[in-house]
Amino acid sequence: MRSTMQDAPLLIRDIVRHGQWMYADKRVFTATPSGMLSATFADVAQRAEKLASALARLGVQRDDRVATLMWNNQTHMEVYLAVPSMGAILHTLNVRLFPEQLAFIINHASDKVIIVDPNLVPLLAGIKEHIPGVEHIIVNGPAGDVPFEVIDYEEFITAEGPGFDWPDLDEKDAAVMCYTSGTTGDPKGVVYSHRSTWLHSMASTSANSIALSDRDRCLLVVPMFHVNAWGAVYTAFMAGTELIMPQMFLQGEPLLNMIMDLRPTLALGVPTIWNDLLRAAGGRSDADLTSLRIILAGGAAVPRFMIEAFRERHGVDVLQGWGMTETSPLVAVSTPPMGVSREHEIDYRVKAGRVMAGVEVRLTNDEGEVLARDGVAVGEFELRGPWITAGYFGAEAPELFRDGWLRTGDIGTLDPHGYMVITDRAKDMIKSGGEWISSVELETTVQGHEGVFEAAVVAIPDDRWQERPLCVVVRTPESDVSAHELREYLSTFVAKWWLPEHWSFVESLPKTSVGKFDKRALRRLFAEGQLQVETL
Repeated sequence: MRSTMQDAPLLIRDIVRHGQWMYADKRVFTATPSGMLSATFADVAQRAEKLASALARLGVQRDDRVATLMWNNQTHMEVYLAVPSMGAILHTLNVRLFPEQLAFIINHASDKVIIVDPNLVPLLAGIKEHIPGVEHIIVNGPAGDVPFEVIDYEEFITAEGPGFDWPDLDEKDAAVMCYTSGTTGDPKGVVYSHRSTWLHSMASTSANSIALSDRDRCLLVVPMFHVNAWGAVYTAFMAGTELIMPQMFLQGEPLLNMIMDLRPTLALGVPTIWNDLLRAAGGRSDADLTSLRIILAGGAAVPRFMIEAFRERHGVDVLQGWGMTETSPLVAVSTPPMGVSREHEIDYRVKAGRVMAGVEVRLTNDEGEVLARDGVAVGEFELRGPWITAGYFGAEAPELFRDGWLRTGDIGTLDPHGYMVITDRAKDMIKSGGEWISSVELETTVQGHEGVFEAAVVAIPDDRWQERPLCVVVRTPESDVSAHELREYLSTFVAKWWLPEHWSFVESLPKTSVGKFDKRALRRLFAEGQLQVETL
């Protein structure tokens, strides 16, 4: 027996229509050097319609790839809405990739058009001769003197009339492409469908997630080139959530000013950004973060000290979210269960999160056997669900899948209530004397010391123990904390045999293109003798 319910496809064009009609007066704010600009959802949707008309006139057809090399701003949002809705595929390019990687991704994706912010044109100019498949480059503002033909974005869309007849599409059609950051091997393309994007957006409105709604204003620090800005642009248009787009102003001080001026209710970004915000707020007597009901941190483990500091100093709760490019990215959010004390809540907030409805998670050992969900057994997380990828675009990677489950490469535990604890990436675990040491736990613990701004831990070779941890530390500005002091501090939290003998103090840590500690770069610096290492 079949149901009698209507069967309407889940399409991004209908998210656009809903936000345009239902939340016409909601606003998008964009930070610029001369001040904050704003536009209504109705304005943004109408401009998206004009962009779709202009792209169609330019020759963009269904399944053509339209790439963006842009910061978080209103124009980028217009492209987000227009390109998938017209049946083409949005491909967001990471502005922090090396030129060779950028050219590889553009060619691999077969991008036909690139829309670029003016201050990123030089990055594109450096690889223009290596991307022959790109037919048109559209610049979001004055391009200056460039050695190739470009189209001015405003002139491009102004010539078009209002309205666009969004086509009927299959909900399983490709909508957006994102590439992994390529920390091991070449970046891999993940293609999201209209259906997966819609379902993921709905999940983000859940109270068990971050409950985005029309009562929120969101500071969107996570880049729009990184996993669709965690899906927040589409969720915002679906739910009526106003957005603050910081563009390239991502340091603690300008973000603090945006929070105090525009009073967002939540903010999304990586822990390194929030650590800098914490530093900036600590240096100002007028710092006020009380408009925030949540800071959502993802992309790397959030240290306990950071969660405690935001709560104790500023009255703001921090949640962790966990996911990957391959998972759109929402898998788990560290929302504490009902009934726990406020003090005990932090024990849940430091976990990777509780698994969301729509995603299945299991733990497996090296032989592929499924392990118990008892919070004790340690294994690799494997995932499946309607917004989890089943493969990569134009690349075979059978070793990353098992019986229809995505193998994440993340190691940890899963308890009976669905809370995940990530102990490490498989490639970052430290095997010392046949036993495993978690680099993540060492990092998050040592960052709790008041004299430490940031810390990263990597394995280095050891003749006796096979591997031992090297802790690389950035001190806070007024700190002269020593390796001996930090080792003594760690000794109250971790087993004695975990304690690093090797320490290095640096001015800054290398970061990946999405703000994570670049451990591959640290290992290379150590191997090349470029780190000054103190051995206790």
